[in-house]
This record gives sequence, structure tokens and C-alpha cells, in this order.
Amino acid sequence: MPKSLRSPRHQRFLAQLISLRKAKGLTQEQVAEQLGRPQSFVAKYEGGERRLDVIEFLDVAAALDADPCEMLSSLRT
Repeated sequence: MPKSLRSPRHQRFLAQLISLRKAKGLTQEQVAEQLGRPQSFVAKYEGGERRLDVIEFLDVAAALDADPCEMLSSLRT
């Protein structure tokens, strides 16, 4: 299995997170506040510098008011 970091699918995942955040009219700071994390946390996962674990992903999806299953389903292919 090839590494996923910086793969095309990973790039689509990051683009999806950024697009959802912007569509909701949220800043990185606002998402970070909802997560109880610093703004740099959001900047790092959006920039591909750090990965989200499953629990973090679920928390981010909730902060974005997005269905995590739909998000993941779009990445299957």
C-alpha cells in the first residue's frame, strides 16, 4: 500500500475540509475554537503538515456540521 500523505486522495480530502469550512463561512480560528484547539491545529491539518486521527476527524466533521460518512464515501474512488 502506498503512503497516503500527499497522495491525490489525501489532497482531495484536504480540499474537501477547506471547502466545507469556507462554505460554512468559518475561519480556521472559529473551527479551532469549537474544537478547543489552537488555530495552528487547523492550519496544520489543512496544509497537510499533520494527519487527523479518526476521532479528530469526527470532531472536525461535527464542527463543520458535515456528515463524516458522506465525506469518506466521496474518497473511496
